[in-house]
Amino acid sequence: MTLQDWFNKGMSPSEYLEYMKTHKENTLSILNKFTIPTEDKEVLAALADQSLRVIVLTEDWCGDAMLNIPILLKVAEEADIEVKMILRDENLELMDQYLTNGTSRAIPIFIFMDENGEEKTVWGPRAPMVKKIVDDERAKLPPKDHEQFPEKQKEMIERLTSQYTKDKNIWYEVYESLKTTLVQKVLM
Repeated sequence: MTLQDWFNKGMSPSEYLEYMKTHKENTLSILNKFTIPTEDKEVLAALADQSLRVIVLTEDWCGDAMLNIPILLKVAEEADIEVKMILRDENLELMDQYLTNGTSRAIPIFIFMDENGEEKTVWGPRAPMVKKIVDDERAKLPPKDHEQFPEKQKEMIERLTSQYTKDKNIWYEVYESLKTTLVQKVLM
């Protein structure tokens, strides 16, 4: 299948939000509270001239998707980018073309393409600062075969979810990373 075929197969953001069960409330909370900086409106308007579309590989249980998708939706609204959501677990053929480090099915992955369905750039699954936060948290976990691993991992996920939903600095780190990628790969 071509990227255009995948795009046509995807759900609209509103269909995806309706479908969500796990992180719907948190996703909507970030979506309702995050705003694009006024000084960036011009650069995002320039992106609108590029007729971009984006495929989002996601699952509603993913904390990184909960954080990143609302910010993407705000950027897409401002830059007139049409968004379609594809569920990773039902579409591994596409997912396996966008593995993180060549091995991991990490999500979300944002695949930006032009009006002809040609890939322009890919972003995801995390902004660099968020990756550092997660890596630092994971470094504190006991080995996977340790009896306390499941409990400690659950506590880590709860801490990260809380941080993702409340820390606006993290939101703006994601935004800056996404914006920078689009400007460097699409406008330059």
